[in-house]
Amino acid sequence: MKWIKRIGLGVTALLAILLVLPYFISLNDYIPRIEKEASVKLGEPVTVKSLKVALLPVPRLTVDDIAVGTTGDIQIGKVTVTPELMSLLTSVKVIRAIEIRGVVLTQRGIQRIPALAKTGTKAQKQPTPVRVERIRLDDALIRLDKASVGPFDAEAILNAAGEPVSVSIATQDGKLKLSVKPENSKYVIDAIAQGWQLPLGAAIVFDELTVKGVATLNDASLSEVRAKLYGGSVAGAATVAWSKGLQLKGKATITQIELRPLLLALGRPATLSGRIHASPVFSAHATGAEQLAGALRLDTPFEVKSGVLHGVDISKAATSLFIKEGAKGGETRFEQLSGHLALDRGTRRFTRLKISSGSLAADGNVTVSPRDELSGRINANVKVAGTSTGVPLNVAGTVQSPLLYPTGGTVTGAAVGTAILGPGLGTTTGAKVGGWVEGLFGKKEEPKQ
Repeated sequence: MKWIKRIGLGVTALLAILLVLPYFISLNDYIPRIEKEASVKLGEPVTVKSLKVALLPVPRLTVDDIAVGTTGDIQIGKVTVTPELMSLLTSVKVIRAIEIRGVVLTQRGIQRIPALAKTGTKAQKQPTPVRVERIRLDDALIRLDKASVGPFDAEAILNAAGEPVSVSIATQDGKLKLSVKPENSKYVIDAIAQGWQLPLGAAIVFDELTVKGVATLNDASLSEVRAKLYGGSVAGAATVAWSKGLQLKGKATITQIELRPLLLALGRPATLSGRIHASPVFSAHATGAEQLAGALRLDTPFEVKSGVLHGVDISKAATSLFIKEGAKGGETRFEQLSGHLALDRGTRRFTRLKISSGSLAADGNVTVSPRDELSGRINANVKVAGTSTGVPLNVAGTVQSPLLYPTGGTVTGAAVGTAILGPGLGTTTGAKVGGWVEGLFGKKEEPKQ
């Protein structure tokens, strides 16, 4: 029985050695050669901190702290390569899994990837007889100039030809999940999000978001985009292309979205509240994602119900005809505000505006410049001294500090009427005549749609 005990002790010692040995097997002597060859293939300096091989629990190779480039635009915390042992004896080596942890990409790093891939392909004279079955990405982070994407995890399952069978991506907080599956020469996209905020641009938060579509290496066609946010919903479709800059086209139906929190999320002054209905058609062409908002073009009819126009009181402006500096401050409550919006690279043109609220009715056209400067005219119909009067008002100031003041003809007519017939009826009659005369001889041509 002693031989059994000796074998047992031998096996135990062997296992102990196998457990401890991996920590002493260092391949750091090979690092300079690996760095040199990788730098030549990628056309960028590559540095590696350490290189180790472990036998347990499964044989694997670990590479720590990889950096590509001199400015740290591409960094990888750890890469673990797990081979299929029996395949090491065959002509085609099989890698069961490549696990990549702690990837950090800057915006410059992302822009470099296509060039690095092209350089690597040219430097490789013959295809390497290696087949990878699975690639796992953990704790990845993309750092852009003004925002960050992640951290997120991803996994790709590959077939015998090295092509992806399926790709899944998920943020670590579980708010966004994306799956991509190849179908012929395209990729089927299916994304679901809950309580998720856009990582780029406007800080819009989606209660629910569903995106379905098909993509290629150059573009994507999103046939179904549905979202619930700010008490309402959006349904639409869009196409995105990125082979020559970034191009966007699409259309949507907006229902019952509360404007005030949406404007705040967009970084705009919350000067309008109420629930909006709209059917926008939009497009944009920009060099990158950050320039997309400034290049946006949009055209839509709209209707806002049960809202408030903050910063200006139209009724007060129409009845305060002799205030030279115009009417500032206050608010205009309305039952319905409708019109047409045309957005072109930051300039917003509101035409066919109609406001209705109790004793107030107004219509007109207003333009907002890219610097939020206001111009235009509103015709307000109000009751003065028991008489309904139409008062043309010029629009000036800014979105945050709007200004309404009566036109010159209206003020002159009101002054003459007051002098002849006295305050009240004379002012009302004169203002009406002044506005009518100005409209007859001095009305500006409406912008064509």
